[in-house]
Amino acid sequence: MYEEMQAFATVVEQSSLNQASKLLNLSQPALSRKIAKLEDELGVTLFNRVGKRLELTSIGRLAYDFAIEQQQQQLKFLQTLAQFKDDTDSAITLGASLTTLQTTLPPLITAFMDNHPHAEIKLVTGKTHEIVSSVRDKQADVGIVASSINEPGLNCLPLFDDHLELVVASTHSLSGQASQMDDLQKMPMITFSKGTWYRKLTDDLFHRSGVMPDIRMEIDSFEAIVRLLPTCKLAALLPKSYLRPQLLADNDLVTVHIPELRQTRRTTCMIYGQKEELSATAKQWIHEIREFFAAKRG
Repeated sequence: MYEEMQAFATVVEQSSLNQASKLLNLSQPALSRKIAKLEDELGVTLFNRVGKRLELTSIGRLAYDFAIEQQQQQLKFLQTLAQFKDDTDSAITLGASLTTLQTTLPPLITAFMDNHPHAEIKLVTGKTHEIVSSVRDKQADVGIVASSINEPGLNCLPLFDDHLELVVASTHSLSGQASQMDDLQKMPMITFSKGTWYRKLTDDLFHRSGVMPDIRMEIDSFEAIVRLLPTCKLAALLPKSYLRPQLLADNDLVTVHIPELRQTRRTTCMIYGQKEELSATAKQWIHEIREFFAAKRG
């Protein structure tokens, strides 16, 4: 009946079977049969035939209003369905280290999900070389790594620069003091576990500076380190990108400026394969993340 109702609405709007048949790409006899079929199914007369003119009956006017409402409802449904299908069918697999997952990805995923609430995001974790392999072997669509990558077949897009900062409780002896690397000599500290990228970075820094801190704990979780710092009265070197003002305030922590820590500068990058081989969702992710950081630099 839907098809007949739409044909009927077209006849009403064109005020002519001849014009409506041209618009619908139907012969005039075929269109007349549709109208007759609709009248038969409804059991009412929709038009009064006055010579060659068609005049709507009172029930015909009600039927026309219903046909228009039906059109609007179908259009709304199809638009909603299209949006739902686009988002439901979309999925992206991201590769990142556990530390990158804690520091960089949360705001990126939040921003993407705000625009694509039905999108599915899968995560693959590993060390930098494992993430590079995952992207190269197409096990991940996009990787976020804390270093620049020069790998044949992969694109490497710099996102932002970062460096380590010394973090202590607001009551710590170094709080509010102008400091240097020598102040970390025998300083009780929390560091990341051996074998991790951040531990290698800090060990190299201590070696170059001739500093041997008193390492009391080795932990792989940023959150755990932040929670333990004020309780245990220890110090830690954490990436500036993680140290949001609200995080520091909530945990009663402060950063201590040490000029030499600028030597730990690193560039976090997004890596991906050839664009023609990427899904529409992966391309959208790349575009939106590029815009996200461009706006921050802006």
